[in-house]
Amino acid sequence: MAFPNKEPVTKEVAYMQMVQDSCIFKVVLSGVAGFALGGLVGMFFSSFEMGTADPSIYEQPMKQQLKATAKDMFQRSFSTAKNFAIVGAIFTGTECVIEGYRAKNDVYNGTAAGCITGAILAAKAGPQAALMGCAGFAAFSTAIDLYLRRE
Repeated sequence: MAFPNKEPVTKEVAYMQMVQDSCIFKVVLSGVAGFALGGLVGMFFSSFEMGTADPSIYEQPMKQQLKATAKDMFQRSFSTAKNFAIVGAIFTGTECVIEGYRAKNDVYNGTAAGCITGAILAAKAGPQAALMGCAGFAAFSTAIDLYLRRE
């Protein structure tokens, strides 16, 4: 189909569009973005949780206190970043597979992906936790999807 006043799409552009539409690209991008966002969120929240540090740290010189604080913030940020990356990658991969299977882009893809993601993340805690994880993630995914799709 030709559009007036449009240049033809080159092979390179078509290839890049194909790569960007692939589930693998979406999963990797979501994991990287989740890791970055999780790192920022973890750093932010770790600054509020310094009460768990060893009280003897306050008797140390300022340089030692800063070093210990930075190490603690890095560890907490890295842990949160990994968790965000995992959640983002599982959700995005699941949603992409469901969307490809159903050949539709609607709110039900996100709802199903949220349910599956929540169940996977809570599976180690047992079937009741998996069911609650499914319900929680599905509800949250549906709410976000409906908010983003509003007109």
